[in-house]
Amino acid sequence: MSSIDLARQIESLPDRLKKEMEDHLQKLLFQEKKKKVGMEDLCGIFEGKIKMSDDFDEPLEDFKEYME
Repeated sequence: MSSIDLARQIESLPDRLKKEMEDHLQKLLFQEKKKKVGMEDLCGIFEGKIKMSDDFDEPLEDFKEYME
């Protein structure tokens, strides 16, 4: 099927189905992009964007009675 034939068929769909086609296309494109990106490309992408408080490892007050 040519791109032109595909475009004509999509154009003939009701708006509701066009929206479903658009959503499905976005999902397919995302999956394809994900295949191209390796783990080494993802390592470090959030460096400097996530911060933990200094007391992150301290016991929580809510669990104080369980800790005794």
